[in-house]
Amino acid sequence: MNSLILPYCNSLTSYQRFVTREVKIGDLLMGANHPIRVQSMTTTDTMDTKATVAQSIRMIEAGCELVRITAPSINEAKNLEIIKKELKQAGYNTPLCADIHFTPNAAEFAARIIEKVRVNPGNYADKKKFETIDYTDSAYEAELERIRERFTPLVKICKEYGTAMRIGTNHGSLSDRILSRYGDTPLGMVESAFEFLRICEENNYYNIVISMKASNTQVMVQAYRLLVAKMMETNRNYPLHLGVTEAGDGEDGRIKSAVGIGTLLEDGLGDTIRVSLTEEPEFEMPVARALADRYTKRAAHKSIPALNTPTPYNPFEYTRRAAKEIINLGGHQVPRIIADYSMKPDITAASLFTAGYQYSVPLDKWTITDMAADYIYAGALPVNFEIPGTLGIIYNAQTWQQQQHQERAYPLFCADEFFESPLSHPRLNFIAVDIHTLTTAFIEKIKPLTNCVLVLDSFNEAAMPEIRRMAIELMLQHCNVPVILKRNFNQLSESDFQLYASTDLGGLLLDGFGDGIWIKQKDCVSTQVCNSTAFGILQATRTRISKTEYISCPSCGRTLFDLQETTQKIRLRTDHLKGIKIGIMGCIVNGPGEMADADYGYVGTGPGKISLYKGKEVVKKNVQSENAVDELIELIKSHGDWVEKP
Repeated sequence: MNSLILPYCNSLTSYQRFVTREVKIGDLLMGANHPIRVQSMTTTDTMDTKATVAQSIRMIEAGCELVRITAPSINEAKNLEIIKKELKQAGYNTPLCADIHFTPNAAEFAARIIEKVRVNPGNYADKKKFETIDYTDSAYEAELERIRERFTPLVKICKEYGTAMRIGTNHGSLSDRILSRYGDTPLGMVESAFEFLRICEENNYYNIVISMKASNTQVMVQAYRLLVAKMMETNRNYPLHLGVTEAGDGEDGRIKSAVGIGTLLEDGLGDTIRVSLTEEPEFEMPVARALADRYTKRAAHKSIPALNTPTPYNPFEYTRRAAKEIINLGGHQVPRIIADYSMKPDITAASLFTAGYQYSVPLDKWTITDMAADYIYAGALPVNFEIPGTLGIIYNAQTWQQQQHQERAYPLFCADEFFESPLSHPRLNFIAVDIHTLTTAFIEKIKPLTNCVLVLDSFNEAAMPEIRRMAIELMLQHCNVPVILKRNFNQLSESDFQLYASTDLGGLLLDGFGDGIWIKQKDCVSTQVCNSTAFGILQATRTRISKTEYISCPSCGRTLFDLQETTQKIRLRTDHLKGIKIGIMGCIVNGPGEMADADYGYVGTGPGKISLYKGKEVVKKNVQSENAVDELIELIKSHGDWVEKP
């Protein structure tokens, strides 16, 4: 797929929302020029009317504009009518959406009584067997005809009753047919949705929203971009439902969600969002709203030089920008993290604790954690103690001149100051530039040097596209100097700080830009939170793995155990297994497919019953839930991935 042919948004340098067609979901209007809607999904048993109504009300009062409820069978679909009536009697008219997997009869019933149905094209008309089939064209067409016969009745019902539909593709639950022809790819995800979309259009039904969800943020972003590119190519403009599946909980879940959702919002894509956290659904609403509200006035941002040439990178595939290697920056090195200490009153050995280093006075020894920053920016503050062997110090150029003989100390210059200075480091110099100082003449001077790293900085409200524009300019001029991505944040809550940093830096990393990141915070959060956020962003973008990753579903009415409690139990036992991915799924619907990226899986298969997976293969079935965490640990040990906690 060539980005030179297929644009995926209106502009890379000027915020312009991709205007979609208007979709009506009861009294809720979505798409077009309507606000970005926020929604969530209940986690109660749908047959428990009282609990589902109560949770729905909590969600609505927290800001939820569309409540999704699972309907795994006709019985749950029928109970949606009762739930809807009770909500109306309580004074709530928020539209409902039935979440459907495997059961067309439930979808057809629900479509007659509530405002929206969600179908997954990977399992609406298919039973997944994880088989690879070499289809002939005629055999493939026969499969499409079978799907048409199965799906058309629902389309006609939705059209008759004015019911909206979400065609919700999930990366982990693509059908065997799609996987056999297109592979486990963003293109396969898009084609999966288009198969169902074409059937809708054949019946002149257009009240449709589309989603392309994945737990891997790289795949998720690429799939949505490709979907929009394909829609633009074919004169379609259906609204987009954005979400990262199985994002997890706490800080990790929020960072991962912001990386995926925020990257697309930055480019004007998205009409409704759902943040999937392994927490109570009402806790998702403030996160979703904070992400959406950031763009209410974004169109007024400072102008960024337009891009009048084709992009030099492919937005539908992850390829890291080529950069020369300088010490431990660029080349094949992982992205490095700079912790900003310049605002502190002084810098001591003890203060480096917040950057992942612990110093023992009695032992005169450093302990270096997996989330230890690679550099600290000291600014004008002297560091008068022996630093850990993996750490570098960055000083302002004038301060560095007094500290130049200090081991692993490097200067920071401002643009042309570097060329005017009589003194520079022979191996590594940092040079801060912005959109105005990164001129053609400057790039020509810096291009041949092998001891310089650029720090791309921006104070534009639209910082992400401005820094991207700088990175693109370097590529267009064939300059392979390593770059640090720098963002500045002032007076933000901890939650907003994490969401904004994850959006701005995560989006750039997903595009392959950045050999390191530097977050400067003022009146915001602690250095420790800042450092943790930086490592979380690299983890969420899959560009540097520093801890265990949990692919944990947000729970729903299909969940067969206490997902939040179980996730915490597993996390307590396994959070030291750096680089291991563990999927924790509440039911078989979100089982081996949805956790496609996981190394190990823990999946509910019945009341009190758990199945354990190695990759996509089930290893142990129907393990008693009280023994399942221990059995998971034994499974990890048996495959040589276990280490004892330090």
